[in-house]
Amino acid sequence: MRWGRDRLGGRGGAVLALLGSSVLPAPVLAHVGPGEVGGFLTGLGHPVSGLDHVLAMVAVGVWGAQLSAPAIWMLPVAFPMTMAVGGLLALLGLPLPAVEVGIALSAVALGGLVLGRVRPPLALALAIVGAFALFHGHAHGTELPAGESAVLYSLGFVISTGLLHAGGIAIGLVERWPVGHVLLRLAGLVVLLGGLYFLLRAVG
Repeated sequence: MRWGRDRLGGRGGAVLALLGSSVLPAPVLAHVGPGEVGGFLTGLGHPVSGLDHVLAMVAVGVWGAQLSAPAIWMLPVAFPMTMAVGGLLALLGLPLPAVEVGIALSAVALGGLVLGRVRPPLALALAIVGAFALFHGHAHGTELPAGESAVLYSLGFVISTGLLHAGGIAIGLVERWPVGHVLLRLAGLVVLLGGLYFLLRAVG
């Protein structure tokens, strides 16, 4: 897709908004007009409009909860921050190969990690989450609707992503009980199977 300067409203501003909103709360609707509100709401709804995105983002929170501190908060922070980079690539018109395959593989891999209760070193866990976040961010950035604010759209999908991570963390808290181990492994299996379904669709 191609955007003019009027659509992007400043690519640098969009990047700063993406990075800032991934770690700080922001009263984004305090001083914006109706059209800009539309951009924010569109971004807010975009991550939950596709089950492949939802599965992977919830799985990040669940896996973080399984790994406990500091991963429980570092993974959900690293994902949106790296997703911002993927979104920037899309806004700049820079391609990322096999985006849909990457998104599907993220659900397969994260589901498998939750299923197996895999506990790698924190740096490796961050690298895994960050690599997949690039694909999710690129997909969101590519689908910026015409005429809507790139900054507020980006804020919307980053905040929505954070909420999905928080939901995954809440689910993952059952890890503290023995039966929770079984339930989370089942949840990981569901995510993995869902990822395989989307992967077959992406390569089919």
